[in-house]
Amino acid sequence: MKPLLKMMLTLVLVFASTFVLLRSTGLLSLEKIELYLQAAKAISPFYIALLISALLIADLLIAVPTLTLLIFSGYWLGPVLGSLTGMLGVTVAGHLGYLLSRRYGEALLCRLVPQAEERAAAMMLFRQHGSGVLLLARALPILPEVSACMAGVCAMPWRRFALYWLLGSLPYVLIASLAGAYSSVENPQPALYTALGLTGGLWLAWLVFRRRIQASEAIG
Repeated sequence: MKPLLKMMLTLVLVFASTFVLLRSTGLLSLEKIELYLQAAKAISPFYIALLISALLIADLLIAVPTLTLLIFSGYWLGPVLGSLTGMLGVTVAGHLGYLLSRRYGEALLCRLVPQAEERAAAMMLFRQHGSGVLLLARALPILPEVSACMAGVCAMPWRRFALYWLLGSLPYVLIASLAGAYSSVENPQPALYTALGLTGGLWLAWLVFRRRIQASEAIG
């Protein structure tokens, strides 16, 4: 499990650096995102949906706060349109990461992780357990994008990737959007409790998943 975690941590750091850079410039803070959404609302709900979808797709490159955006999506657009907007964004981001990584990811990975043995061991582990990783990837920020890229690099069959990306993303998007739709400035509890519950529940599931992999490796 260590080679896979090391490789994924390397990719996480690369993605995280873009978020730190944007935060330092002040271009993509939560306050700025809310201002952008308020400006879009003054024009049309269509522009809110377009902006949220675009930010979720851009998450592939610049590490935006996905859960917050999904809650905003439900808050500004309602449960149905908010959920559809969120699913559009995360689906396009995931598939774009998969396709780009399948075409160009291996060359980049060779530069980030020059040790051939570590790359081979990590890729073998992902091929064995990649479905579970995709299901639980929402446990941590940036991990979903890294998982999609790993699926592409490891040449996971597209249908398998699409299925597990959907299964891992759909409940997350629906719950977050619904929480946003039923929250307000006077009653923010649904959004707050949902954020804590989703993050905590998925994190515990990820720990159990990791321990099972480690136990199976020890037996093997």
